[in-house]
Amino acid sequence: MTLIRVPDLYEGVEYAYAAVAPPGSLVFTAGACPLAEDGTTVEGDVRAQARQCMANLRTALDAAGTDLDHVLKTTVYVASTMRSDLVAAWKEVRTAFGDHDAPSTLLGVTVLGYPGQRVEIEAVAHRFIPLSEGMNSIA
Repeated sequence: MTLIRVPDLYEGVEYAYAAVAPPGSLVFTAGACPLAEDGTTVEGDVRAQARQCMANLRTALDAAGTDLDHVLKTTVYVASTMRSDLVAAWKEVRTAFGDHDAPSTLLGVTVLGYPGQRVEIEAVAHRFIPLSEGMNSIA
């Protein structure tokens, strides 16, 4: 397994931004948080935080050799008891994914890890492995 560290994202977190499972076809991301490069939580409503989460998720996926079009599943956490907040976060996620509608779980939670954090998004993705890397076929 390879844990992916992303120099373009805040380096003060206590987890890898993604992990790649042998033989390298699956990518598991940590929850993408609404963190700016300096490690502060992006201020704003649920929508603004969801947009920052998706930007950070894209960066982590890119560093792991994949992208949003290859995401197999997401889990979206929203620290709220209001369904309207969940819907607002979900609209940002769906906008980011466009036509790619991978399975997802959307849920409201009591609290998330960073001060002021209201949204977190994790993903499992497939990474294309060129045949030149020793694979006979791609499943």
